[in-house]
Amino acid sequence: MSSIEDKVRGLANEAVGNIKQGVGAATDNDDLQADGEVQETKGEAQQVLGKVKDVASDALHNVADALKGS
Repeated sequence: MSSIEDKVRGLANEAVGNIKQGVGAATDNDDLQADGEVQETKGEAQQVLGKVKDVASDALHNVADALKGS
């Protein structure tokens, strides 16, 4: 999965998680609220993974560019 896909899926999971938390709080449904918290955390982790992939890719390109210049 690409870094962009990770970031998009992460945003989607965060949004759905937030909605679940809101509905759970409004309906006094602790299970739904907890599920929303888990899904939001999963989304945050997916976004971090996407950012890490970007950093790793940039680092590899910088090393390759440096080697070409030698």
